Amino acid sequence: MSSLRMTHDLRRELILSAAKRCFARNGFAGTTTKSVAAAAKISEGLLFKHFPTKSALYAEILAEECDADPELNKLLGLPPSTATLVVLIRGMVGHFLEISEHPDQEEAQRMRLMIISHLDDGEFARLLFNKINELIGPAFTAAFEQAVLADDAVRGTGEPINLFWFAHHTVMMAALSRLPAVPCLSYAHAADLDRQLCEFILRGIGLKETAIASHLDRALAADLVQPATTESA
Repeated sequence: MSSLRMTHDLRRELILSAAKRCFARNGFAGTTTKSVAAAAKISEGLLFKHFPTKSALYAEILAEECDADPELNKLLGLPPSTATLVVLIRGMVGHFLEISEHPDQEEAQRMRLMIISHLDDGEFARLLFNKINELIGPAFTAAFEQAVLADDAVRGTGEPINLFWFAHHTVMMAALSRLPAVPCLSYAHAADLDRQLCEFILRGIGLKETAIASHLDRALAADLVQPATTESA
C-alpha cells in the first residue's frame, strides 16, 4: 500500500511540474489538458483522475505554493503591531527580490504565470490575488491598525487593504524588471535595493520616519541571519 501511495503522490507532483511548464509557456488559454498529459508522459484519462479540470490544476499550483510555505506561516503568526507591519513588508520585498535573483526557481515560474494571465483571461491572477488576500490581507490590516493606534502610522483615505496591494504591485514590478537574465532595468545602488524598497513602501503606506528608523534595521538584521537557520530545511 505504501509503495502505491508513493507512486500516486509522485505522479501527482510530475503532473503539477508539467502543468507549470505548459502554463508558463502557453498561458491558461493556450494550454490544454491534453498538452499537460503529454508533457507529463501520461494519458489524459490518468490526468483527470488526479485533476478533473484545467482550473483545478491552476488552483492546486496556487495552493501548493502558498500553503506549504513555513516562513509565510511564521510571519502570519506574529501578533499585530508596528514591528509586525514592518516585518511583513520586509518579507514581501525579500520574497520578490529573491525571485528576481533566482529566475529558474518555481517562484519565478509562478510570476511568469501571473504576467501571462494578465495578458490572457486573468483567471490565474484572480485565483492568486484571492489566495493572497485570504492569507495575508487580515494580518496586514490588523498590523496597520495597531500601528495607527500606536501613533506610528498616519491613516489615509480609503481602505487599508489597498495599501497592501499598492505595496505588493510596487515590489512585484521591481522584481519583474530584474527577472530576465539581462535585467530590463538596472537600479542604481542595487546592493541596497531591499532597503530602498522597504523605505519607499513603508513611507507610502503612512508609517512615520521614527517608526521606520526604529523597526526596519531590526527587520533587515533578522533577515540576514535567517538563511543560517533555514538553509537545510
